[in-house]
Amino acid sequence: MPRGELTGYIDVAQVVLYAFWIFFAGLVFYLRREDRREGYPLENEVAGRLKRPDPILIPDPKFFYLSNGEVKSAPQTDTQPARNYKGYKREIWPGAPMEPEGDGMHDAIGPGAYVDRDDHHDRTWDGEYRIVPLRVAHHFVVHESGPNPIGREVVGADRKVAGTVADLWVDRGESMIRYYEVELAEGGRRVLMPNTFCKLALFTGVVQTEALLAHQFADIPGTKDPDSVTLYEEERIMAFFGAGTLYATPYRQEAIL
Repeated sequence: MPRGELTGYIDVAQVVLYAFWIFFAGLVFYLRREDRREGYPLENEVAGRLKRPDPILIPDPKFFYLSNGEVKSAPQTDTQPARNYKGYKREIWPGAPMEPEGDGMHDAIGPGAYVDRDDHHDRTWDGEYRIVPLRVAHHFVVHESGPNPIGREVVGADRKVAGTVADLWVDRGESMIRYYEVELAEGGRRVLMPNTFCKLALFTGVVQTEALLAHQFADIPGTKDPDSVTLYEEERIMAFFGAGTLYATPYRQEAIL
């Protein structure tokens, strides 16, 4: 019977095994190059500049054509890191934690860090602004059988009243609430509070958030347009509430035990 030998010491099964090893090694190399499209080239932590791109492990830029006409590339080998934070390292070794210069709420450190996203609006497939208040998205309503937070008081982590819910901002693309529009008790200014940082108390009937104190609502970043929010503005608002989870009060930065 035929034995499947190519020579006296190489058979077909051995050739297939070698071919698989070569294919698998090429696949691993390809995947390791592709996962360097985000976050690369690396940044020199001490000098604050980008490290020289590796011509072998860093892939060639791939271009993405967005619906608004812009063109994005990845990796962005010529983009300098945006140092939008205000702080200093507690130790000199690489990877040491950062300490904010101020109170932490405006220093873009830790949970308050944010990315300088494009300052334009996210849009739906048909070109409309994606996140807008109910006064603009007329085809969205609060279900009559559920609790309506509009008109309810908003209290902070100190259980003091920060303002009143004036409107709800919905995501036209996902059909869900994204923000609560809060009219502040002092000054009448309106700010946005992310839905993920608050809850509606069933028994007391108030909207509660543990991220901020009542007086800190006045420092929430605003929007240029009272009826819409840009990607950059969303990033700043979410970062402010994130910073509050650690820096709203001094004891939150201390150990539990």
